[in-house]
Amino acid sequence: MEALVAIAIGAMTAAGIYLVLRLRTFPTVIGMTMLSYAINLFLVATGRLAIDKPPILHGHAPLTDYTDPLPQALTLTAIVISFGMTAVVVLLALGAYIEGGDDYIDMPDSDRRETGGDSE
Repeated sequence: MEALVAIAIGAMTAAGIYLVLRLRTFPTVIGMTMLSYAINLFLVATGRLAIDKPPILHGHAPLTDYTDPLPQALTLTAIVISFGMTAVVVLLALGAYIEGGDDYIDMPDSDRRETGGDSE
């Protein structure tokens, strides 16, 4: 089971990096979303799957088996943050598309400043 989760995390990370390196805004946004999903899956996997175990220690009896609630809390926080950042990036990409008329990311050659060995 651990190998399947590791392969899934690796495949999602590789696909996310590939999409982030594309020269269009929509695949870049999808790639960042896939990277955040891979990170969330990694955070959940660090908590180890424990079935029918309490996440909070209560009572005075010493419990030896319990679920660590920290990875779950980190994952929920990461989901909220990634949703907000995805919304911001989509709005920025939409504004750039409306302003420029194209979603191509690369800078045109006329706007590039040549950086030589001399300083200004």
